[in-house]
Amino acid sequence: MTSTAKPAIVVGIDDSEASFYALEWTLDHFFVPSAPNPPFDLYIVHSKPVPAFSTGFGIPGVDMLSHVDTDLKSIAARVIEKARELCISKSVKGATLETVEGDARNVLLDAVERHHATILAVGSHGHGSIKRAVLGSVSDYVSHHAHCTVMIVKKPKAKHEGGHH
Repeated sequence: MTSTAKPAIVVGIDDSEASFYALEWTLDHFFVPSAPNPPFDLYIVHSKPVPAFSTGFGIPGVDMLSHVDTDLKSIAARVIEKARELCISKSVKGATLETVEGDARNVLLDAVERHHATILAVGSHGHGSIKRAVLGSVSDYVSHHAHCTVMIVKKPKAKHEGGHH
């Protein structure tokens, strides 16, 4: 008997609060705690920047690149560990956690293709319009280019305490 492949969800994460909110939201809404057979295959993907972007500040005799790469590796390890702990706390088993080197936009689009994802979930960093114009928004980019449903998870704005004036 052949089992049909389950639909896949790819969640893009980085070291921001916004991306972990998106992961938590996805776990809460798509995965029933401790269900023996979750309805989706879950791939959690962290894009680790390529340290080559940080060259150009060469000091003779000092290998800046290896220091930068060590930092990026430790950030990546921390991000993946935090994601793993979140899955465990939500009793979600069988998630695949990946760190892929490269630009987040390309890494996420590649992950969608590789895993034949039905849904790509990303957080919204809520950058101001100027920063977004300069950096380009990853969520904006993938929403236009991914060949699947893109879910941009936004953290609700904190409501101010007390009455409104």
